[in-house]
Amino acid sequence: MDIGQSALKLIMEAVGDFSHAPASMFRSEADIYSRVGVPPTESGGDLTEALDVFREAAREGLETAGPHYFGYVPTGGLYTSAIADLLTKALNRSTGLAGFSPALVAMEEGVIRWLCREFELPRGAGGIITTGGSTAHLAALVAARHDRLGERFADGTIYVTEHTHYSVAKAARIAGFPASAVRTVPTTPQLRMDPVAVAELIAHDRRYGRRPFLLVANAGTTSTGTVDPLAELGALAEREGLWFHVDGAYGGFFRLTERGRGLLRGIEAADSLVVDPHKSLFAPYGTGMLLVRDPLPLRAAHHGTGDYLQDLYPSPVPHYADYGAELTRECRGFRLWLPLWLHGVGAFREALDEKLDLAEYAYQELSRGGYFHCPWQPDLSTVCFTLTSGGEEANRRLLESVNAEGRIYLSSTVLDGEYYLRLCVLSHRTHAEHVTEALAVLHEHAHQPARQVMTGLPA
Repeated sequence: MDIGQSALKLIMEAVGDFSHAPASMFRSEADIYSRVGVPPTESGGDLTEALDVFREAAREGLETAGPHYFGYVPTGGLYTSAIADLLTKALNRSTGLAGFSPALVAMEEGVIRWLCREFELPRGAGGIITTGGSTAHLAALVAARHDRLGERFADGTIYVTEHTHYSVAKAARIAGFPASAVRTVPTTPQLRMDPVAVAELIAHDRRYGRRPFLLVANAGTTSTGTVDPLAELGALAEREGLWFHVDGAYGGFFRLTERGRGLLRGIEAADSLVVDPHKSLFAPYGTGMLLVRDPLPLRAAHHGTGDYLQDLYPSPVPHYADYGAELTRECRGFRLWLPLWLHGVGAFREALDEKLDLAEYAYQELSRGGYFHCPWQPDLSTVCFTLTSGGEEANRRLLESVNAEGRIYLSSTVLDGEYYLRLCVLSHRTHAEHVTEALAVLHEHAHQPARQVMTGLPA
């Protein structure tokens, strides 16, 4: 059996085992660390042994592609995307400069233009598929800085909330801003950015010689999935002359559903929008995306060239090297193009609708019976909750007990100084029976009979 057949056999076995695999596995006593850490030999080694080592190494950690993983923001890792990546990586096409692979760049452009239409961005909008939300935020922030502040930018001011993903502040630091440039806006009791408070902060900062230039709104925060009042914030940014950036890394693709379109009303006003296909479009890790209302500021901030590139074939599609930090860049578009081609957009809409249903089901079941408390009804597919008694220590013990067993995996967060457990439903492999099992596990570990969890499922 050749190397390709052996690898595909391992992949098929692993994917087929997701439903039965533990949600987490950590074996501190295992010898896998010593096996993977050996240096390569001069003459090479055996393929079968190498695949055995990889199989064991991959078992260690969190099963983020499985149906029992509810921690952080899950991702399914579509098998069809993996096949697309195998093809593009084997052929090793570069797409940083369109002249290397113009038709493959055009394929990626087709996916980007489709998404621009889905988000109702204007004609001429564009974007780039990135390695993730962090690099997408950085590209957007640099474009906003260049467009609104020019070469002198130390007095520029960025507006976020305490629930904004830390990658935004990290991008600001990498882009050369001091920590004082990032202003934290108060939120409402529902954890949403307060439009009145941010307007007051903007006015205050201008009076004291600052230059407000970037307003960052959340279309699904990481901790709770909360959506800020996008329409109000977009209108405020326009009035004040600020670049309006929306972090929809987790929640943006829910726009594909009817409920999501209503919930995310106002996202179409964004100057830049981050969405992560490796979250709510179920693509493999390493697939983020930046969409921009106008590609010209993005290109102006990132464009560069060298004389040695003058012989490249001229192409009608953009050079993605002009849209971000990368020059050498793999082909990322096919990993989205192929699943959309094979499954159709409707399959993704249905899957996202299912996740909204399952989160609402989990919220309703955790809220009944008096044992758990859910302070906020979920906007998207994340439910935050606590035990009604016992305080933080009891909740920490519950989480440790649940995760140590390995049947499911949850995570925690801190909101307004209080400790909460999180259950996030997002993997395309997670269905009603898996959420029901998760609820039963929670009740078992909280010493409440599992029979009190109702078996009625969402339609």
